[in-house]
Amino acid sequence: MAERLQALAHPARLKILRLLAHRDACCCKDVVLEIGLAQSTVSQHLRTLVQAGLVHYRPDRQASRYSLDEEAVSQLAKDLGGLLESCCSVPTAARCDELVGAGGR
Repeated sequence: MAERLQALAHPARLKILRLLAHRDACCCKDVVLEIGLAQSTVSQHLRTLVQAGLVHYRPDRQASRYSLDEEAVSQLAKDLGGLLESCCSVPTAARCDELVGAGGR
């Protein structure tokens, strides 16, 4: 989960993910035209999203195709929701005690 969240920690990659969520697939050039960054920059961001498992990459002759991995994004949403829910369900004092007991100081 940490690797996937790290991949989402850049505004351009969030834009790319939103763009891919509304398309079946697109090439790097399409993303460049939509978000207005240099091709090399978009290519690097796409590579990061692919490595994190959030985007599928498929070579397609001259233009590689990228698409959202809907299952991976859905699982990340569930995992993050579960993490936040577990953090909010424990009283503050108990959380502090757990951290101190686990070497949190």
